Amino acid sequence: MHAAADVVKIGDMHAHAHGAGHDGHAHSHAHLQGALHSRRMAGVLGAAVVVTLALVAVEFTAGYIGHSIALVSDAVHNLTDVPAIFISWLAMRWAEKPPTREHTYGYHRAGILAAFTNAFFLSGVAVVILYEAVARLSHPVEVNAGVMLWVALIALAVNGGITLALVSGRRDLNLRSILVHSFGDALSNVGIIAGAIAIRWMGVTWIDPILGVIIGAMVLWSGWGILRETSHILLEGLPREISLEDVAKSVLKVEGVQEVHDIHIWTLGTDLNALSCHIRIPDMHLEDCEKILVRIQESLAHEFHIKHSTVQFERAGLPETGLYMPEPIHKAD
Repeated sequence: MHAAADVVKIGDMHAHAHGAGHDGHAHSHAHLQGALHSRRMAGVLGAAVVVTLALVAVEFTAGYIGHSIALVSDAVHNLTDVPAIFISWLAMRWAEKPPTREHTYGYHRAGILAAFTNAFFLSGVAVVILYEAVARLSHPVEVNAGVMLWVALIALAVNGGITLALVSGRRDLNLRSILVHSFGDALSNVGIIAGAIAIRWMGVTWIDPILGVIIGAMVLWSGWGILRETSHILLEGLPREISLEDVAKSVLKVEGVQEVHDIHIWTLGTDLNALSCHIRIPDMHLEDCEKILVRIQESLAHEFHIKHSTVQFERAGLPETGLYMPEPIHKAD
């Protein structure tokens, strides 16, 4: 850095500080494993669409033959899962696409957007379940308990299988929304099974709507949680597991850094956080600036799993101009 220069910017030097040797090999291996896992999860979602459509057809038919409103309602419930699962499958496929001129970050947000959309479906279905359950408390429906029981067992096997297949991908908000869908369906099936047994052997018709209220409330609570988290990400909120002050302190520990300000941290996609900030350093050559940059990136990746960063260097001692968000943080004397 030359003395005549007021501000030195190292533009678009992004934080992909991959070490050589073993560290580089470990990163490549982890990247490959992640890609294989994503493809496997996409395959699970594709199979889930086909199986769910078949289950809906069986439940509609059995509900009509057995005069079971519960089975017809569950068929409608499962039918709402089909567009949700398809959107999630499509989002996972998009997330694998490389960046383009128009989408320079790639399509990592596709999964977040899909989870946000699915949560609306989930919340809407939960409200319908609650409404139907309350209505049946006042107007019980006589059903063929035998048909209801056997079809509910088949549905439980299908939804339980989908849920178990998606457990390994629960860190992904997109997959978690489908996991909640399937788990809610499985709970609904358990409720139908319990209701069928109670109706057939005990004649207790009010158990089914009570279970419906409990299931609906659980699904609504889960849907609200996903809506809150995805909204936070889409609004560029600070990742909840990261403290802005801790990040600033970590950067200030790097030798040569005197001040850090204008820090922004956001989430691009599942397990992919990004950062931009301004850093003030003493007057030095560009080669030394690059060494500081590498140490900053390594610290961010190791301590906070921030793998994409843009750092703008400024010469220390310059007067502050404009507003800083957040307030600038200086190295302690």
